[in-house]
Amino acid sequence: MISFIESFEPLARDYDTLLCDVWGVVHNGISAFPAACEALANFRKAGGTVILITNAPRSGAAVMRILDRFGVPHDAYDAITSSGDVTRGIVEGRPGETVFHLGPERDHSIFAGLEVKFAALERADYVVCSGLFDDTTETPDSYRDMLATMRERSLFMVCANPDIVVERGDTLVYCAGAIADAYAALGGKVLYCGKPHAPIYQTALATAAARRGNQVPERKRVLAIGDSVRTDLTGAASFGLDCLFVTSGIHAEQFGSREAPDAAALNKIFHAANVAPRAMMRALAW
Repeated sequence: MISFIESFEPLARDYDTLLCDVWGVVHNGISAFPAACEALANFRKAGGTVILITNAPRSGAAVMRILDRFGVPHDAYDAITSSGDVTRGIVEGRPGETVFHLGPERDHSIFAGLEVKFAALERADYVVCSGLFDDTTETPDSYRDMLATMRERSLFMVCANPDIVVERGDTLVYCAGAIADAYAALGGKVLYCGKPHAPIYQTALATAAARRGNQVPERKRVLAIGDSVRTDLTGAASFGLDCLFVTSGIHAEQFGSREAPDAAALNKIFHAANVAPRAMMRALAW
């Protein structure tokens, strides 16, 4: 039975490196969570390394600019590893091929500095999906015809954000993972570039090593922090990492409420997913 802890500080002593999720743990898509930022800053002051690990379909530099806008202080983290960075590596490895970008204009930073030729869906060699064109009005069902066309052409899809939904304030909005899952259900070939898949964790640990004298952290001394069973908890477990599960994020309403989550319901969810965190917190706080 996994129980709640009220303070992160005692648990933090067991770890040298944090791989901390961003959306739902550090901010809610509108503004930063001050207590979470303070906890990460305190961990760093005690000698720890914090790598923010996010399924944002943008480069780490672009994510930093967003965090600045939300008020996340720079002393809360050492570096950022994004699924956008992993996606860029895949695009770089397919020179000469044309891309259809399925996603909003704001995600075009994912291609910045790359030699990429874009094409209409009917002529593209493959698809990079970073999200919905308009996540305020559309759902995955809005893309039924487009996905059917992609399947008819046997197009390969690179999913730049495996998240299905994220919080934006008090609202849940669909992400690229929802589109990618719908395409995979049709038999389409999809490569997922973020959590819970290994490449983003490998990149994050390499980044942490660069901040720690080129010494790769022992996995038993690395703690993942996140709010999603599907991506954060499952990804950490698959990669051999402990996980601190935060309940006030995207699953909050499934757990009873943000203020009083149901520990028994949470443990049932963990059991069904065949994963378990080291501990749970309502919200990250030192």
